[in-house]
Amino acid sequence: MADVFISYARSDKARVAPLVAAIEAKGRTVWWDPEIDAGQQFDDQIEAELLAAAAVVVVWTANSVSSRWVRGEAREAADRNILVPVRFDAARLPMDVRAIHTIDLDTWNEDIGSASFQDLSRALDAMIARQRKTAAGAQSGAGIATPATPAQLRVSICVLPFSNMSGDLEQEYFSDGISEDIITDLSKVSALAVVSRNTAFTFKGKNVDLPQVARQLKVNYVLEGSVRRAGGRVRITAQLIEASSDNHLWAERYDRDLNDIFALQDEISEAIVTALKLKLLPEEKKAIEQRGTTNLQAYNLYLMARQRYATGQMSDSRRSDTVIRLCRGAIELDPNYARAWALMATAQRHRMYATGKGDNGSAAAARAIELDANLAEAHAAKAGVLAAAGDYGAAEKELAVAMRLDPDSVDVMQEAARLHFMLKRYDKAAVSWDRYATLVETDIASGGLLITCYTALGDRANVERVAQRTMARAEKAVATDADNGSAMATIFSCLLCLGETERAKEWARRAVLIDPDNLGMRYNLACDFVVAVHDHDMALEMLRPVCRNSGHEQIAWIAADPDMDPLRDDPRFKELVAEAEARLATARP
Repeated sequence: MADVFISYARSDKARVAPLVAAIEAKGRTVWWDPEIDAGQQFDDQIEAELLAAAAVVVVWTANSVSSRWVRGEAREAADRNILVPVRFDAARLPMDVRAIHTIDLDTWNEDIGSASFQDLSRALDAMIARQRKTAAGAQSGAGIATPATPAQLRVSICVLPFSNMSGDLEQEYFSDGISEDIITDLSKVSALAVVSRNTAFTFKGKNVDLPQVARQLKVNYVLEGSVRRAGGRVRITAQLIEASSDNHLWAERYDRDLNDIFALQDEISEAIVTALKLKLLPEEKKAIEQRGTTNLQAYNLYLMARQRYATGQMSDSRRSDTVIRLCRGAIELDPNYARAWALMATAQRHRMYATGKGDNGSAAAARAIELDANLAEAHAAKAGVLAAAGDYGAAEKELAVAMRLDPDSVDVMQEAARLHFMLKRYDKAAVSWDRYATLVETDIASGGLLITCYTALGDRANVERVAQRTMARAEKAVATDADNGSAMATIFSCLLCLGETERAKEWARRAVLIDPDNLGMRYNLACDFVVAVHDHDMALEMLRPVCRNSGHEQIAWIAADPDMDPLRDDPRFKELVAEAEARLATARP
């Protein structure tokens, strides 16, 4: 059962999704969007989850206030003294719950460090702690000890992202890779409950209070450290802090040859297990020592490719080319490196999406799965290839495998969002992209897609919220890369959403001048000229090179994109799409 039960009106689902993502980012489990049939089974499961939850967050809006289901769940939670109400749009509260303190989230910008969300977080912490204390007291008072579940017996730990102390921002990918590998290693220890990579990385680059982090994430221990790489040497410092006492349980500094990095990671993981007085089973020790590759150069190239992939956009063919080159280099050094094959498959598909040329990634995805059938990213890559080919049924099945293997993978989240969008499930696409954007603070690509989803859903409040967040991120991207046309087009979109049309047009002109061959950027501009500027002539001008050069997935995307609806009856638009379809029909194998 989940820590937190979310009660809300179904029509507010897209708006509630970011709140759920933020609560989960704090390490709490949430029950809110059941995929179950209506009828008695539905009622029984809701009742079971409501009774088992330690806290109930009721999201009051104009829609939920009029819902008898939400009001009933709120009364049940209030009767059990576990109600934590929040409010949007200054909704008028039902009379029977007005005496309970309600947290206003009208100005919340999805920052988990904001004052309003911190109020909610503290309320949930207090509520959950009180419920657990009550449950523990009831168990001890009964005179018969209840056997602990495997989850209760496990020690919990959060591995914070190691700091890059190399004096070179370009080395950030290496310190992030070390952190991710230690998280992966510790996750293989059955006696340990390890906070996911996505949740841990929400603290990256922040000055944190370690005991507070431990309380927020409900963990017993926190591991922090740093990485300094210079020449052929690497220095790693690590310290393990006990949450309850804020004492250092273990600390060590390692100064080694860079070629020893894999053995060093094994050594750190095993030292942590020893410090926690846990027993490492033989099969767990073997699993830790089995890495995707033992070739240092291949590992380094993969980490570089991963960083380049994570900081770019799908429509940026230059980024895709760089990722493919780096992955090919890794594969040449180690042909059995499944992660490199999976990432290359995704980049190849992205390049075909942007240019209509090259490999679609099918062979690379198949090779990744052949090498490691339990790699979620490999199945996500294959799902993307299938969706790009229009085989949505097979793509959904492959994505289900990826979700089962690693539901917290950001790659899996992205492919799920894209597939939902292609199938015009804009509410589900918004949930996945919002969760992704919450976890990946450098993301700007999903911002425009979220704006499209929320616009299609008629959710103006979320459109403005996403626009403000995404514009701030895009401005940072342009500040570090003055030739980033995709980020400029994103700023254009956000300014239009915020009503600053003239300022937006300046950014559009700048984007086209600096990066005229970026087809994905041109498509995004076309969408905005249709929806916000209502200039169909300019939109068609932007679309012309897109339709003449893009691959099947982009043309299928145009068919699913609600932004294009106002153009569908325009003979010029029909002619562009028909020409593209005819070109692709003759080009297919």
